[in-house]
Amino acid sequence: MPNFYITTPIYYVNDLPHLGHAYTTILADVMARYHRAIGDQVHFLTGTDEHGLKVQQAAQERGADPQAHTDEYVRRFQDLWQRLHISNDDFIRTTEERHKGVVQALLQDLYDKDELYKTEYEGYYSVSDERFITAREAESGQFKQIETVKETNWFFRMSDYQERLVAHIEAQPKFILPVSRRNEVLGFLRQPLRDLCISRPKSRLTWGIELPFDSDYVTYVWFDALTNYISAIGYGSDEERFNKWWPVNMHLIGKDILITHSVYWPTMLMAAGVSLPKTIFAHGWWLMGGDKMSKTAGNVVQPLDLIEHVGVDPVRYFLMREMVLGQDATFTPQQFMQRYNADLANDLGNLTHRISKFIRRHFDGRIPPPARPTDPAPEAALQQAAADVVAAVPTLVEDMRLHEALGAIMELVRKVNRYLEQTQPWKQIKQDREATGNTLYVAAEALRIAAQLLHPVMPNRMDSIRQLIGAGGVNLADLAWGALLPGVEVGEPRAPFPRLEALPQAATDIAGAEDDAGRASWEDFEKLDLRIAEVLAAERLPGADKLLKLRVALDDGERQIVAGIAPQYTPESLIGKRLVLVANLQPATIRGTESQGMLLAAAGEQLVLATVDAADMAPGAKVG
Repeated sequence: MPNFYITTPIYYVNDLPHLGHAYTTILADVMARYHRAIGDQVHFLTGTDEHGLKVQQAAQERGADPQAHTDEYVRRFQDLWQRLHISNDDFIRTTEERHKGVVQALLQDLYDKDELYKTEYEGYYSVSDERFITAREAESGQFKQIETVKETNWFFRMSDYQERLVAHIEAQPKFILPVSRRNEVLGFLRQPLRDLCISRPKSRLTWGIELPFDSDYVTYVWFDALTNYISAIGYGSDEERFNKWWPVNMHLIGKDILITHSVYWPTMLMAAGVSLPKTIFAHGWWLMGGDKMSKTAGNVVQPLDLIEHVGVDPVRYFLMREMVLGQDATFTPQQFMQRYNADLANDLGNLTHRISKFIRRHFDGRIPPPARPTDPAPEAALQQAAADVVAAVPTLVEDMRLHEALGAIMELVRKVNRYLEQTQPWKQIKQDREATGNTLYVAAEALRIAAQLLHPVMPNRMDSIRQLIGAGGVNLADLAWGALLPGVEVGEPRAPFPRLEALPQAATDIAGAEDDAGRASWEDFEKLDLRIAEVLAAERLPGADKLLKLRVALDDGERQIVAGIAPQYTPESLIGKRLVLVANLQPATIRGTESQGMLLAAAGEQLVLATVDAADMAPGAKVG
């Protein structure tokens, strides 16, 4: 059984968790869940970086002990990961003894190998970033609170490994991904590589891991934070466990920490005689109005704002669907609502509801058995579409093209919808119950496969959908056609993704979204559920000269409509017409008769109903 080890960066404990943190961690979780589903042994690590001057100062300002400060603040990340359905196998904190012991052992080993040396250094120091910077970096404008510092410190002979690192990057095309990041690192390495300062004197910083060979110093972030990836899996203490998981399959990082992970970390491992990671993947940033999300810019979107309103899984889906890995992506409330309503509420949610509802109504709530179809072509085409997606997704995931994988799965969902529109089970049931049962089985089985493929992204909602279509007992790894068992009871029909009418005000305010006075907003329009309804029967309403009573067909059954169209239309002229119905109005009682919707019409010199002539548009199809 293959092993798969994936990590996120460890997040700075003083930070407030935001969408950038959530994205990286959800992405790692999706990859971990996918590999578990295909049978791999998975180890998924995340955690927090808890040492440093800023933590020390924050604790002092609160009058708190630094350890008590970090113990309190770390819960913000741990609680959020739990709410985001993050399935990490370990959470490493750099203040844990298991980590500090490994850091000190690694430093001692490199000291004994003469990989570390002590010297006086004078140069630029960025207080905000807590690191020494070059003159070129100081001039770049990317660093703040720059001071000139003259100080004695310990250094790592990183420059000795420059040529070896370049050779490794050039020989291993998957070592740094995407290619644009690989080229960025190679460009950085065209300049002479300086040795790395890895300590801070205790006169300036006490909240850190003491150097085992010099008690006047603590180690700085590089040999502290980066070492978490090996300290968590038993480096130096549990050789069998360490060899099981290392080298890591994927370090997942944001592009802002590319150099530290692709230059500093590999050279540290080379010096220690440890094999290098298989892949370091640097994704882009989430932007708001074209700027990187940051606390100082004031444009951070708290994930909880969305989670509280729509649930966790839609947020996970949006983040995975919208970002092309390696590029930046933009978040707006409108964009989120459009993706949610189009993909989840309309395509996936309505499909699930119509299948489960039809089976409950016409097949005693149990999956009907497959049978010989009247026309085998639509079924064969849908089976092939499902097989194509099952074959394509592993490659897309392996290549980190998750947005394409999700696009392919959702296209399968749309094909299931088109299959139902083509086979029309609402008409089949009046003529051939066995053929209708086959139609419903085929649709449910294709939906099951789509839901299994979507499970790593939306685990809770996909479990719900699998229960709704009787697939709850099917192994997630079973994507072969026919795994859905006839006779299994389906769930009580419900909409797994209710339509979204509005987002939390906080998220809307951040984006600066506001409606023009006197105009209907997009959200107002989205409230209307416009559907095609086929007229099955029509008659005059007794005692009402202007009213007709219509019986119309939608995808989930029949409805009764009362409409004031008698002066313009005879009952006979309406039979078979396909009209546009506002399907989500509250039922109204007109002249003692219930009306379950309203027909759209244009009112000029005379009233004209809105009709649809396209023969391939089935009852229940959405308009808009």
